[in-house]
Amino acid sequence: MNTAQKSTVRLTALVAAALLALTGCASTAPSAESSTALAGDSVTVEDAWVKSADEGMSATFGELSNSGEKDVTVVSAKTEASGMVELHETVENESGEMVMREKDGGFVIPAGGTLTLEPGANHIMLMGLSAPLKAGDEVTFTLTFSDKSTYEFTAPVKDYTGANENYEGGDDDGSMNH
Repeated sequence: MNTAQKSTVRLTALVAAALLALTGCASTAPSAESSTALAGDSVTVEDAWVKSADEGMSATFGELSNSGEKDVTVVSAKTEASGMVELHETVENESGEMVMREKDGGFVIPAGGTLTLEPGANHIMLMGLSAPLKAGDEVTFTLTFSDKSTYEFTAPVKDYTGANENYEGGDDDGSMNH
């Protein structure tokens, strides 16, 4: 083998070794997709609806699903239909009454699981409605997650009379039927 051939073989071997090393690094590094997966990309809302109301307060319900591999936390919600929106739970107070209150830490949707928002339990509370919510209207919401990502959904307004809880806190008279 002459000197030119030896140099070409060495160069080819060096390039192959460098490519192999780079390929090895790439396969052991976490993928950009897995390390930057946003909560808002793994959550969907099904069967969402909003309770009709002429004024004051209302609530939003539905099924939140998380297709991701990690639990996600909804930390807030907003809509133009209401001046104030809170994530609420319904619990028994010291007097044995069922009361609504803001959910500390938000709603956790388990990895690969669901969280149900329903009357008498977890729900999205709308306070200080901007306008009456009539059956057949639609309301758009934006959920914000602990990683600052968001998810938008639209829910129809429906007539509903049911669960009678009191609101614990706020400037309201304390009653809300939802």
